[in-house]
Amino acid sequence: MRMKQLKLSTIALALGLGSIGAAQAGDITIATVNNGHMVEMQKLSDKFEAANPGINVKWVVLEEGTLRQRVTTDISTKGGQFDIMTIGMYEAPIWGEKGWLKELKFGSAYDVNDILPAMRGGLSHEGKLYAAPFYGESSMIMYRKDLVADAGMTMGDNPSWGHIRDIAAAVHNPDKGVYGICLRGKPGWGDNMAFLTTMVNSFGGRWFDEGWKPQLDSPAWSHAVNFYVDLLTNYGPPGSSSNSFNEILALYNEGKCGMWIDATIAASFITDPKQSKVADKIAFAQSPIAVTKRGANWLWAWSLAIPAGSKNTADAQKFIEWATSKEYIELVAATNGWGSVPTGTRASTYKNANFQNAAVFADAELKAILSAQPENSTLEPTPYVGVQFAAIPEFQAIGTAVGQQMTAALAGQISVEEALEKAQKAADREMRKARYYK
Repeated sequence: MRMKQLKLSTIALALGLGSIGAAQAGDITIATVNNGHMVEMQKLSDKFEAANPGINVKWVVLEEGTLRQRVTTDISTKGGQFDIMTIGMYEAPIWGEKGWLKELKFGSAYDVNDILPAMRGGLSHEGKLYAAPFYGESSMIMYRKDLVADAGMTMGDNPSWGHIRDIAAAVHNPDKGVYGICLRGKPGWGDNMAFLTTMVNSFGGRWFDEGWKPQLDSPAWSHAVNFYVDLLTNYGPPGSSSNSFNEILALYNEGKCGMWIDATIAASFITDPKQSKVADKIAFAQSPIAVTKRGANWLWAWSLAIPAGSKNTADAQKFIEWATSKEYIELVAATNGWGSVPTGTRASTYKNANFQNAAVFADAELKAILSAQPENSTLEPTPYVGVQFAAIPEFQAIGTAVGQQMTAALAGQISVEEALEKAQKAADREMRKARYYK
């Protein structure tokens, strides 16, 4: 009965129909995203409950865009529906500064210094840690080495976008169910715009100039978005404007994508023979570039944080400490194998010989993570920090509005020029309203 009630409340939350009901003493409610590693965390949480009698874990598992909306609404209105929220590098420092999150403090056994500096720094504000990384990621090229070789092509690190287009054309064979390239198209500031921002960065573009004026009407944005739309229109799968991470993951595992440029965390799924039909046919390369390497690959961590309104802070902290610990990684390894552990968070994971032997993607993933520079991600100077986002409160609304216009252009509903014109006006309106300039 309890599971049925939880499913119904999950649906209600997804539809924005209200709260999940009153929490009982000893309950902690976790809002998280429906990605594979989070689903596994939910499966393994009975181990935590067994080790912590009296703490019952309740789950609200949502699609990425819906999760972002729900946790943002809840924390900004002090709704108090969740004890733990899954957030990222965009939210953690901003919400921490506002006092919306509890500072996380762990004992020495947790070994906070083992967390990769890029991840720890991106989840902190003024030296205080406001979220603990469950898994971290950058982005990279994941490609079918068999198809590339059969087409007489080669793939090097940081290839040009022109070379990527040539490979996509060479391996594209829709009659046999293979598409040259799969890329995100679903609208969202952390969805299609996460990928598109890195692409724009590599074309020499930026979100804002040094006076905070939006730059969506610049030649760099036009070149990048036109290239993106043409690439997916000619060599992508049908319905690309609806595809996000999970949709493309399913396509890739069925052998339908020649290339995929997305989160490094995908590598652990597409190289798993239990999930992927092409697990042994995949190779990796660093992200493509046009005129610069700066900002060509993103930096992100799906992380666990405690909202200030939680009434179960101590129990929530216990769960976060468990779920982001070295011991949890070892638990996943014992359950599913070292190739399936959450990655991108701890230096000790990459030093582990068992992980190195099991994860063919390990070196490429770590190289991508270490190369990302949130404070130097564009060719021209900017006033903001962030690779695939600008770390200002207004960006969420701006990125969402721009993402909708980019999806409309990809779907052929409007031209790229019209999409960028509308996006520029929307961004300018938000920045003027926030008084960044008059």
